[in-house]
Amino acid sequence: MSALKLMRLSINGRSRDITVTPQETLLDMLRDRLDLTGSKRGCNQGVCGACTVLIDGEPMRACLSLALDVEGMEVVTVEGLGSGNTLTVLQQAIIEHGAVQCGFCVAGMLITAHALLRDNPHPSPEEVRAALAGNLCRCSGYGKIIEAVCRAAEEKAA
Repeated sequence: MSALKLMRLSINGRSRDITVTPQETLLDMLRDRLDLTGSKRGCNQGVCGACTVLIDGEPMRACLSLALDVEGMEVVTVEGLGSGNTLTVLQQAIIEHGAVQCGFCVAGMLITAHALLRDNPHPSPEEVRAALAGNLCRCSGYGKIIEAVCRAAEEKAA
């Protein structure tokens, strides 16, 4: 068994000290040690996007990131997008457009779309489609997800 290492990072705006093994992924740490289960283990190969989190503001695959590699960084999971019981405009649009079916992909979709809207407040449907291309959904066909992201952009602009 590998020795545990103490590390410090910020998760969803809160500074945390946590012990991890050198081979532990960020996804394992979030789900198993911190009970932040919004990020899902899908393919475990960085292909499906279900485990996407923001690392220092950039969407990254938590299944491919070693926990120790994010020491000292800011990690935001889907649990960190809203504030308390208040949903973001994007989360509300996803619900209102019926863009969630099984819900497995939605955390990764929300994180990726959140980063898109931060960097491009007025994306076209084609830009939304391109941004979400690395997030796989097996249920929805993407149409409602793209509509919801575009609607959230319109509402934020109003």
